[in-house]
Amino acid sequence: MSEVLTRVEGRTGLLSLNRPRAIHALTLDMVRAMTVALLAWRDDPAVGAVMIDHAVDPAGDPKLSRGFCAGGDINLLRQSALSDGGALGRRFFYEEYQLNHLIFAYGGGEDGKPVVAFMDGITMGGGVGISGPAGLRVATENTRLAMPESGIGLFPDVGGGWYLSRLAGRLGQYLALTGARLDGAECVWAGLATHYLPAQSLSEAKARIIAGEAPEAVFNALSVTPPAPALADHAADIARLFASDRLEDILAALEEDSGAFAARTLATIRTKSPTTCKVALRQLATSLTLPDFAANMAMEYRIGSRVLMLPDFAEGVRAVIVDKDNAPAWSPPRPEQVTEAMLDAIFAPLSALEEWKPL
Repeated sequence: MSEVLTRVEGRTGLLSLNRPRAIHALTLDMVRAMTVALLAWRDDPAVGAVMIDHAVDPAGDPKLSRGFCAGGDINLLRQSALSDGGALGRRFFYEEYQLNHLIFAYGGGEDGKPVVAFMDGITMGGGVGISGPAGLRVATENTRLAMPESGIGLFPDVGGGWYLSRLAGRLGQYLALTGARLDGAECVWAGLATHYLPAQSLSEAKARIIAGEAPEAVFNALSVTPPAPALADHAADIARLFASDRLEDILAALEEDSGAFAARTLATIRTKSPTTCKVALRQLATSLTLPDFAANMAMEYRIGSRVLMLPDFAEGVRAVIVDKDNAPAWSPPRPEQVTEAMLDAIFAPLSALEEWKPL
């Protein structure tokens, strides 16, 4: 069975992720299959819209249908870092980022073909990469969105620098450092989702779009008012505590705050890789200075090419995914040991032949 189901129904191209036992985590073959389909549909007048969702387990097991996309193929990346000098990992990043940019170009509406992403269930890492650039992003009561990369020695890539840096009130910095999960209501509140539908309405929404109705009109008709976003209660705290682009300043602000929210947040960040926390803060600050999404992706590819080979990545994946002892030994272990020179080397341009380019 194909790991991505691609088809055209009516005037709608459909991409359904189909690795249910891995919560539809993206492989290189999946990235390539989606790219091929999108390129074929881009100039096809018979395709007027694109929908991205996840396939439902044919046996009806809810445990195998609990997520949109749990991320990228982390084990592939780790094995590449350990065995081939990161060559395959860099190839994965390169083509994945081209897919992200291709969806962004569609989602911008320049060619008049809206892209809809149904973020029903777990939507993390690479799942944000293929939903974030869509012009229409549907959350449900099942949505759990996060960019948890700092916990495995990575950074919020796949366009995370672009999306997170543009959220209000330093929310992006909070999400990048903590890996906090947002539910569907919080995604709408933050601007990471455009619509909120009950999960039971998704089948009707898809059928109406396939039948020829405009996607946004369908969502406007079927959307409901989401619950109150719990994280909104801490928006002022986040804006104040994460005001700096220096990790040391953020940690100091959290240490000085006597509130329970600050204490929980501080404890969470203390478990993350100091190097990639600092990378993420610079990534978000730099993204705001860039002219377009393509420039952001070129920056993230430079970072990814280097971070992939740092010791924290292999160690983070070992601790969280392989051995599951959740006790990574970060190197260096303290934020003050991660110097500006180290960050400069991670962000430096690649050679002309190595630099990332869009399709």
